[in-house]
Amino acid sequence: MSIIAWILIGLLAGAIAKAIMPGKDPGGCLVTMVIGIVGGLLGGWLGKVIFHVHSINGFFHLSTWIAAIVGSVIVLMLYRLLIGNRSRH
Repeated sequence: MSIIAWILIGLLAGAIAKAIMPGKDPGGCLVTMVIGIVGGLLGGWLGKVIFHVHSINGFFHLSTWIAAIVGSVIVLMLYRLLIGNRSRH
């Protein structure tokens, strides 16, 4: 996939992850995109390690989107644990 596809998937997967886990998050569109891109990479890696499948096949494959969204939710949880606590102090 091209870098533009990764950015688009990252933005959408990060937005979907924030919709699944609503709450007040520090950061805006750029942070959402980074969370989505890192989540997509994490989801693809977890798919390989746990299920022994190549889960990031292409932009229009369902497995790509599921891996990116699941990975984004995991990254968002970690982000809230690490960064969310700092903003409260």
